[in-house]
Amino acid sequence: MSAPTSSATPQSELTRMVKARPLPADPVVIEASTEERAALASRFGLGAVQSLRAEMTLDQKARAIRATGRLRAEIMQPCAISAEDFPVSIDTPVDLRFVEDSGRPMTEDEALEIELEADDCDEIAFTGEMFDLGEAVAQTLGLAIDPYAEGPNADAARKAAGIVAEGEQDGPMAAMLAGLKKR
Repeated sequence: MSAPTSSATPQSELTRMVKARPLPADPVVIEASTEERAALASRFGLGAVQSLRAEMTLDQKARAIRATGRLRAEIMQPCAISAEDFPVSIDTPVDLRFVEDSGRPMTEDEALEIELEADDCDEIAFTGEMFDLGEAVAQTLGLAIDPYAEGPNADAARKAAGIVAEGEQDGPMAAMLAGLKKR
């Protein structure tokens, strides 16, 4: 007999479950292990995550748990032009709200009119007595990665591919275009 399959959300590469009550009084430090960094690199299409550290302070608010702090990481990211990996330092503030999911379905009126404020965009719902601060840090890392970052060899790759900057075109059509622009 085979084991039952679960339709639950897959396990995060950086799971750090925190009890909602009582919250830790000291800042929570999340430092990714070698295995976790390799899994995060694979998840985000990076050459490597060389280091990842977040220090978070947790505060109980009226309807949420607020997590504030800083994420620092060193990654090897592929250049958007040459696809060669190059080092990138990430140092970004983190400000999240974990909101307990009440489990009650929305009424029809609530479903029709939902107004989002800027603060609502960083809300993470959780159920039960714990929430995953590590997955929130992993998602913050994913959002901090610039998908169009260009490495030091981007210009050489453009030149090798025949891509030139505006105004640097060659050939007979370029000369005609330049003549038209002078008029």
